[in-house]
Amino acid sequence: MSPVLAPPRPAAPRARCLRCRRAARACWCRHLRPVESAVRACILQHVRERDVAIGTARMAHLSLPNSELHLGVSFVDHARVRALAAEEGTALLFPGEGATEPAELRARPPRTVIVVDGTWSQARKLLRLNPFLLELPRIGLAPARPSNYRIRREPSAECVSTIEALVHLLGALEGAPERFEPVLEAFDRMVDLQLEERSRRTGPPRRLERRSPPAPRVDVTVAALRARPDDVVALYGEANAWAEGSGVAGEDELVRLVAERVATGERFEAVLAPRRPLGPGVPAHLELPAERLLAGEPVAAALARLEAFLRPSDLFCAWGPYVMRLLAAEGGPRRDLADLRLACSRVLRRRPGGVEQAVRLLGRAELPPAFTDGRAGRRLACLVEVYRRLVA
Repeated sequence: MSPVLAPPRPAAPRARCLRCRRAARACWCRHLRPVESAVRACILQHVRERDVAIGTARMAHLSLPNSELHLGVSFVDHARVRALAAEEGTALLFPGEGATEPAELRARPPRTVIVVDGTWSQARKLLRLNPFLLELPRIGLAPARPSNYRIRREPSAECVSTIEALVHLLGALEGAPERFEPVLEAFDRMVDLQLEERSRRTGPPRRLERRSPPAPRVDVTVAALRARPDDVVALYGEANAWAEGSGVAGEDELVRLVAERVATGERFEAVLAPRRPLGPGVPAHLELPAERLLAGEPVAAALARLEAFLRPSDLFCAWGPYVMRLLAAEGGPRRDLADLRLACSRVLRRRPGGVEQAVRLLGRAELPPAFTDGRAGRRLACLVEVYRRLVA
């Protein structure tokens, strides 16, 4: 008789640093050497760049106390970014016609410099979707030395990483380039660690695995949406993303959930208490005070209220599947999903960007009023408006 073999044990999740969000063995936090700067750096990071292990925006943010890091694609309705852009003395770091060399601004440097972070195509898209940035005075760079970004291909020798660009810029603006050199220590160590890891790897390159099962989707043609008007529930959720390494790599936890039954106007709203440390940038991104988030209700109570709000035949309409992944991770209700972002792209025959931009592309100049405070209330109102314009 053949021996009975026990099933293999699932691999334990790798320990991760909650600060840099890297695996513990690749953590570069101990190499950080923060340096104060007179000029504020505002980094706008493309959403697809956040989980890139070799990105440098977070490292730059942690190394420069007088900096801010904002995640997104469209910042047209981002109150903090728009306020900074409207201030006198704000400039954009991006090459192009009319860009000024930093050394020429030393006598009167800008108070704030906005930097876009992502691949060059992502950076150009950020500028295209946020035309108010193009109205700012522009600063260009001609680095004195080649980039040490040996683990990522750049389009030309003059291109550098985000953290290198900020070091060159701040050093030139303040006339003390040597003062910002310690900021690059963590960057150089990260590059070395990545190259060491590549040299040890013998198998094929690792690929990102889907973090959770895909949300069930239904036909998202306009005709299909029109066929179920009484079932449509617009749904929008937001997460606490600071502790993404506490269990599964990249895991976010649901902390804000809003919904509206479009046919009747009935609404659901919940602020869920974080189960892990609240990320320092989360209140600003969600446009809610940290105190309100920390005082949220238990997740089980919120999900029980959501289940009572829903009907078995309901059809979720959301902007992409992200909110469904957040719900699934918490064991929340599951319904069919109609992805309005996909439906909108079919109607417009182009990518619509964020839901706020989609409202404008579909013909409404002003955003609809939000039914509650914070970014979630505004985006849910936009989601309902997109649905109505698609089926009208």
